[in-house]
Amino acid sequence: MSGSGEVVVHKMWLYLTLLRPFTLLAPVIVSSSVIIASLVSSQIANLPLTSLLCTLFSASFCFALLNGASNVLNQATDWKEDALSKPYRPIPRGIITSKEAFQLSFFFYIGAFLLALTVHIVFTLFIVLIAFFSVTYSLAPRIKKFLFLNQLWVAFPRGFLAILGSWSVFGNPFEPLPLGIGCVAALFLFGGTTTKDVLDAEADRTVGTKTLVNVFGLKIAALFSLAFMIGAFCLIIPLVYFHILPTVVFPLSFLSFLSVFIGWLMLHKHKNKNWENTSAWTVMYTTYFLFAFSFAMITIFSSV
Repeated sequence: MSGSGEVVVHKMWLYLTLLRPFTLLAPVIVSSSVIIASLVSSQIANLPLTSLLCTLFSASFCFALLNGASNVLNQATDWKEDALSKPYRPIPRGIITSKEAFQLSFFFYIGAFLLALTVHIVFTLFIVLIAFFSVTYSLAPRIKKFLFLNQLWVAFPRGFLAILGSWSVFGNPFEPLPLGIGCVAALFLFGGTTTKDVLDAEADRTVGTKTLVNVFGLKIAALFSLAFMIGAFCLIIPLVYFHILPTVVFPLSFLSFLSVFIGWLMLHKHKNKNWENTSAWTVMYTTYFLFAFSFAMITIFSSV
């Protein structure tokens, strides 16, 4: 390979690291699971297999693009914090500029929007709403700075809106089932998003960003996070009791036991050796995967 070719490959690799590929698994797995569940629940049988697969791929990949755009934008605006807590990232190291990251982020946002248009207009509206939250999280008014609002700005679009947007691909997103599951997802992420702030507490404090961890301390932050994560899955019980959710989703309430494990990992600041964040953050994402996948499987088998 020529010298110029090696430079291009290296640059592409650096851009890939900005995307943080592991975090892209969440939107792909969650959206694909919910989209398939909506397809089976809606009992759509007159669409060709090729069309179904193209729609599924386009919609799920759209969420991945959107999440990637958010990751890149966040690093473009958070380079001061990263210089303190994650100096190994490309921008603090000076091998990628903030301007390049902004341009890459813009490219992915536009790509997500154009791809969403190939699905349908309702889905596109959900994508635009999610993009609004992710952009305003990092840029003016930079909601990331504000205590509690920063958690809401992550949990609402990635939990509630993402579930409804995924369900809208083949079904009605305003039915009780997706609305109820969306509420559970949002509550879980409202608590779970605290896990990403554990290792960044001092860096966030230095630049004026207020999080539960650097305002109230790790113990209170972990208890607060635990209450919402457990409460999210326990919410399934009254939703089933009042027939908002079907009885078959009741077993999902047992995921509250995993929430306890996440809280324990938070308190011990257990660092994941394979990823740049805590083990609590990794298990939180895994629990969300499991929640979405299990919901899809339950919905599919109960609809057959």
